[in-house]
Amino acid sequence: MNTHPYLRAFLGGIFVPTLVLPLMLAGFITFRLVLAIPVPIERFIIFPMAIVPSLFGLWNVLYLATHERTHIALGAHGAILPFLGAPTGAFVASCLGMLQIDAHGVTWFQLVQIPYAFLAVAFCAAVAGYYLIWKYIVGFLNGVLGIG
Repeated sequence: MNTHPYLRAFLGGIFVPTLVLPLMLAGFITFRLVLAIPVPIERFIIFPMAIVPSLFGLWNVLYLATHERTHIALGAHGAILPFLGAPTGAFVASCLGMLQIDAHGVTWFQLVQIPYAFLAVAFCAAVAGYYLIWKYIVGFLNGVLGIG
């Protein structure tokens, strides 16, 4: 089946964030309403809910379009995405006043101080998580959709 491979790649890519982000939203709403945490979740979660699924889909389309020339494994291709998404997200968040960067770490919403050591560990975990998601879940979906 060779009809519309890029559309199928886009749909395979958006699958994971389309399932995970509403669960994250439910968790944030629970924390906000039940635990009365004063973090403005609506500003924190709306941008990722709008951008991340499309980014995953376009990243999968890029993989399909370039795989014949680059021969990069799907997991490694997915693991590159945090190297682009994290700096971009930090830049946008700092421009919107949600993130402040100082000498000891970052501060979210003038409320939560996160040291750089924790950010480094979290970034490494994100790269590993993206590798596994792309290798196993997106790879499986690409195979089911006939593009992997």
